[in-house]
Amino acid sequence: MCITYEQKKIVSGIYLMKICKKCLKLKVTKVSKFSFIPILLLLFFSGCWHSGYTGGNGQTEPNAISIYSQYSPVKVDILPLTEFTVNKETKQGEINLFVSLLDSFGSQIKSPCIFRFELYVKIQRSSESKGGRVKIWPDVNLIEPKANNEYWQNFLRAYEFHLPFEPQIGQTYILEVTCLCPNNKRISSEFTLKTQNES
Repeated sequence: MCITYEQKKIVSGIYLMKICKKCLKLKVTKVSKFSFIPILLLLFFSGCWHSGYTGGNGQTEPNAISIYSQYSPVKVDILPLTEFTVNKETKQGEINLFVSLLDSFGSQIKSPCIFRFELYVKIQRSSESKGGRVKIWPDVNLIEPKANNEYWQNFLRAYEFHLPFEPQIGQTYILEVTCLCPNNKRISSEFTLKTQNES
């Protein structure tokens, strides 16, 4: 049977009083630090542990961490708008990349994170289509709100990146996008990129 957070506080308080009384009888002026180990064990392992608290209706309610975790990224989605293009300013080839982060409800969200981009050669007619890696770009840190907002396209609900790269004509590539979340969770997705002359 589970005991509530308030019940744990009461039990631990009673237990602490007993220890103090015992120490006074033994004329001990300072309670050993090891005396508190049973209290900690009591707090964490009494009954069955749960992450929420019991409300007035007797039902267990989730805490803030469990609530917000449902709105953290669980999937990376590379939009079909992603393609090889030419930068208008530098006249150099690049990948125009659009990435969405989805929560557990499938909604597109903003989130502090670090993005990592890797490009591989695609091997045709092979069980392992991802061949050797041909490019890895520096990680893009979007932890700070200002940096995060610079890459955010609100009308698409996605991040936009420009990755410099000159593709070989006729070659097909696999772009891998990895999102490193603040909770140490790592999620990734792959997208096939073809040069313009391929059908």
